[in-house]
Amino acid sequence: MSAEAVGAHMPTQITLDDLAAMAAADENHRYELSPEGVLTVEPPADADRALLVSRLFAWFLTNGYGGEQVVADCGIDVGGGRVPDLTVWAKGLPPRPTRSSYAGTDGLLLAIEVVSKGAEIVDRVIKKAEYAKAGIPRYWVIERDSITTVHRHTLDRATGEYEPDPAGPQLIAWLLTTSPDID
Repeated sequence: MSAEAVGAHMPTQITLDDLAAMAAADENHRYELSPEGVLTVEPPADADRALLVSRLFAWFLTNGYGGEQVVADCGIDVGGGRVPDLTVWAKGLPPRPTRSSYAGTDGLLLAIEVVSKGAEIVDRVIKKAEYAKAGIPRYWVIERDSITTVHRHTLDRATGEYEPDPAGPQLIAWLLTTSPDID
C-alpha cells in the first residue's frame, strides 16, 4: 500500500482511540502519539529488548511485586499515548483506562524504556520530559550498550523535572542483584 493510500484514510487529528484501533489492527508495529499529535510507528520489540524486559519483569516479581503491579507494554495517557516497555504500579492501583483505553497515571510508580535503535532521542529526552510533565515519580532508561547501563531518574516535585540517581548510572547486572527501591 502506498503512502498516499494510507494518508487518504488518516484522520486529520489522531485521538487515543484512533491510536488504539491502529495498534489493535496491526500486531507488527508499535504505535505511539506525542501530546503534540506526532505519530510514531516502530517495529515490535526485538529479541534483545524483549529479553531485557523479561529479566526486569521477573526481578520485580521475585522481589514481591504482584502481577497487577508489573505490566509490560501498557499504553499510558500522558496527553498523548505512550507505551513504556515496562511499568510498575502501586499495590492496589493497577492500570485503569482514563479517557480512552490508555491507562491514566494514577498509581504509576515507574516507567521503564529500553532504548530502541532509531528512537534514541525519543526514549532519552522526549519521553523523559513527557513522563515528568505527567507526574510519573520515576523513569528509567536502559541503554543497550556493551554493559547495559541503567539510568534511573526521580521526579523532583518542586521543579517538575527528573533528577538523575545520585549514585549515577548502574549496570543491569548489578541492579538485578539488589531489591527494587521505588515505593
